[in-house]
Amino acid sequence: MKSHGSLLRTYLGPQRGSVVLMAVLLLCSIALEIAEPRIAAFFIESVQRGRAERILVTIALVFLGVAAFRQLAKVIAAYASERVSWTATNAAREDLAAHVLSLDLSFHESRSPGELIERIDGDVNQVAEFFSSLIVHLIGNVLLLLGILGALTVLDWRIGLTFAAVTVLGYFFLARVAGVATHKWEDDREQSAKFFGYVSEAMRATEDLKSSGAVGYALARFHRHLRAWLPVKVRAEAWGSAIWVVMSIVATAGSAFAFGYAGFFYQNGTVSLSGAFLIVAYATMLNTPMEVLRHQVQALQQASAAIRRMGELFSYQSTLVDGTRVLPTGALSARFDDVSFSYQDKQILNGLSFEVPAGTSFGLVGRTGAGKSTIAHLLFRMYDPDSGRVLLGGIETRDATLSSLRSQVGFVTQDVQVFDATLRENLTFFDRSVSDQRLLDVLDALELRPWLDSLPDGLSTKISSSTLSAGQAQLLALARVFLKDPGLVILDEPSSKLDLVTEAMVERALDRMLAGRTSIIIAHRLDTILRTDHALVLHQGSVVEHGVTDDLLADPDSRLAELYRVGRVLQ
Repeated sequence: MKSHGSLLRTYLGPQRGSVVLMAVLLLCSIALEIAEPRIAAFFIESVQRGRAERILVTIALVFLGVAAFRQLAKVIAAYASERVSWTATNAAREDLAAHVLSLDLSFHESRSPGELIERIDGDVNQVAEFFSSLIVHLIGNVLLLLGILGALTVLDWRIGLTFAAVTVLGYFFLARVAGVATHKWEDDREQSAKFFGYVSEAMRATEDLKSSGAVGYALARFHRHLRAWLPVKVRAEAWGSAIWVVMSIVATAGSAFAFGYAGFFYQNGTVSLSGAFLIVAYATMLNTPMEVLRHQVQALQQASAAIRRMGELFSYQSTLVDGTRVLPTGALSARFDDVSFSYQDKQILNGLSFEVPAGTSFGLVGRTGAGKSTIAHLLFRMYDPDSGRVLLGGIETRDATLSSLRSQVGFVTQDVQVFDATLRENLTFFDRSVSDQRLLDVLDALELRPWLDSLPDGLSTKISSSTLSAGQAQLLALARVFLKDPGLVILDEPSSKLDLVTEAMVERALDRMLAGRTSIIIAHRLDTILRTDHALVLHQGSVVEHGVTDDLLADPDSRLAELYRVGRVLQ
């Protein structure tokens, strides 16, 4: 799990130059801020001594110049700090997203997309404030505080000691309160993730909620999430307010001591009028860094909770260990050797064995829950089997590198993910190294050029899930798979939801794409099984029947022939 220090080393380390520049500017601004009361005190002494107006004007101009330069240094340091912060947190956000995407399906199935978005973006935004505040605000104001205490000690050691004691005592109580508050803010972040996770689910299901008249139910759950979040938020805010109370007491005590010491030492002649001014000025200045630190400590409570949650997310490891062997190119054979698989204690596959010869087409038939999609997920290595072996091209999937497996196996599902981007970017998954000519060759090979020509801007046409029909989305998915040229293609009944004209286009594209490749077709409509060489009938994760498709259909006693006669659509 990544700690605060590890995050700093990982994401601020590469920006050492910018951090050093910020530190220099920060030290300059602190030195000038501490010098300002000294210049003002010197002005008071000069007035008391009756010095010339020219000298007084010069001192005033020096004071204005120092103040202006200090503000300029602070602005530049703050700007540089924000740039460093966003550079660092964008890198953290990218690493976190890449890590989450590398985790297996069992992790993603246990968490909603909305929750993960809140973890990746919301928590990292909290850490962005941590990074930007750490140097300019937190460290800067700690150094300013120490500088002010040092200046008060130079005036009189008793004054310096008193204010140091008040400050240490105040921050002791602050640390105790902040320790409890951090856990409260962590609970708040957790409730936030759950809330946005539910909102994401509800937004995706808008059509179903409206058509089912379940909007009221969805809003009731929405309010339940808010009611669960409210007391957690109140507790977090209450402990955050406790910090303000502690700092207010410290500031009030400091001001009381300042006026008391200034009056006492001025009356007994220990300090001059300018010295009394310095005591009050520096004591008043203490309120600024202490107030800023109060805000920063409160913000860092939330950042600390976010960092812990980021570390927790980083600590999740995929159960899929990358192999070392590279799958061969060309048509791949596939074999299941006594494979069993269960999900959440539910047995899905039970000692399943079959083989798909290279270059052949293979149909999977069975009702919902028979294990067809699980077979596809195991071939694509979204999971590993509980026992037995899955082999591609004679290589066990556990031994193959994930990169070669994912490049050599193509998967076309009924639900195609369409990005709100151009057709070119959707085809290449934003890979700019793929040339337009390569894309045109693929579309020509699949006989999809008429579809491309029907689009207003060709490859540069902006598309989204709302602008493409189900048939166009399937054509897009087929072109994607053809583009990566896999040796094995898995089809989850890509024509089951299409009209006759679009289905004919998809069928022609399929014929071109599957030529010379191994294909496994998950058949929902049994007419699809007619295009396969071999067929396997599943029931509750076990093989009921397996053989040459034509032979099984010709045998009136076969299970496949019976299913084909009774109903050509399996649910």
